[in-house]
Amino acid sequence: MDTIFALATAPGKAGVAVIRISGARALSVGEALAGSLPPVGEARLRRLFDGKGAPLDEALVLSFMAPHSFTGEDVVELQTHGSPATIKAVLAAISGTGLARMAEPGEFTRRALENDRMDIAQVEGLADLIDAETEAQRLQALRVVSGGLGKLVDGWRENLLRAAALLEVTIDFADEEVPVDVTPEVASLLKSVMLDLRREIAGVDVAERIRDGFEVAILGAPNAGKSTLLNTLAGREAAITSDVAGTTRDVIEVRMDLNGLPVTVLDTAGLRESGDAVERIGVDRARSRAKAADLRVFLKSSPEEIPTVALTDDDIVVLGKADLHGYHGISGITGQGVSELVQRVTATLSNRAARQSTATHARHAEAMRLALGALETGLDEIEAGPDRTELAAEHLRIAIRRLDSLIGRIDVEMVLGEIFSRFCLGK
Repeated sequence: MDTIFALATAPGKAGVAVIRISGARALSVGEALAGSLPPVGEARLRRLFDGKGAPLDEALVLSFMAPHSFTGEDVVELQTHGSPATIKAVLAAISGTGLARMAEPGEFTRRALENDRMDIAQVEGLADLIDAETEAQRLQALRVVSGGLGKLVDGWRENLLRAAALLEVTIDFADEEVPVDVTPEVASLLKSVMLDLRREIAGVDVAERIRDGFEVAILGAPNAGKSTLLNTLAGREAAITSDVAGTTRDVIEVRMDLNGLPVTVLDTAGLRESGDAVERIGVDRARSRAKAADLRVFLKSSPEEIPTVALTDDDIVVLGKADLHGYHGISGITGQGVSELVQRVTATLSNRAARQSTATHARHAEAMRLALGALETGLDEIEAGPDRTELAAEHLRIAIRRLDSLIGRIDVEMVLGEIFSRFCLGK
């Protein structure tokens, strides 16, 4: 394979930039610039020179020997000063050696996969870890990068291989009397895996919300204090506020971090019948976004008001503009009740987040659903009698293949392009 190189840190001005070189000629490239490389596992300062002997920079140089590197190949990392001019010059010098080419997006990580340094689920987790903005996102991605899903799949696979082996025994001895009825053990193994799969599938939606963010919609009649509340939560003038009812015509979004959870708070148009065509569009959008939101906060204009949208048990109903009414409620102007509201929203979403699974992507859920369907059919065949054993064994093999696709043992080419396209050049 070609030796590749790229900037592994974010482009732009910085104190330090890391340039990664990976492949069979990585050490030769490093020596061409640095003269000599430090012992493996050690970092040393080296002056870097281009092919004409002109100085480039003084850099911290590290080398890693295959297979003990991120990619599983020989790797050299140059930690240079992070000025754009320095980075450009060093990259040009590496290219000028003729020993390496610029890496494609995600190519370093793809080589880690191909060299068995990572499985596909870990690759996806790495992409999520790079994109993580909150603590919950970081922890969730770290579990996947650390091989959490792979360990689950290995456990399920071991149980299913045991069950398949027991079924094969009965098939091999079809014309003879098998000393022990293996059906109860096989059924027990299948039911155990099926229980785990159902739990993981149920938690994927929550895991996706942690990755992409929860949505909380603020609803209520016009002039109920929704925009003022949003501005208080955001700590800035995110929405226009006015005494004129119907000021908000579109959905305004503010991204927040609530106890490590990514949350987008939505300020919506006031809910009322209106002869204004533009306002009607805003109201329709408000109702649509509210229905799709994970949680709704309805601000009442008076204690007697009845919410005009369908609410769930988790949704929150409070009296808005409490500073004017004198009732116990919430006020974006004075801050009354705002901390309590944030605590309620955080607690509700944290309870949901606790139900997350190790699997985090729709692809994971689909593979597990297919495996679960195969196991359910296989269990039905087992319970149908010994003459259906071969069909049951085939469904077990299908389930194992579906689970293997989760971590890339088979059937991975169709998803590789999509996964690696999310990575930057340095990964």
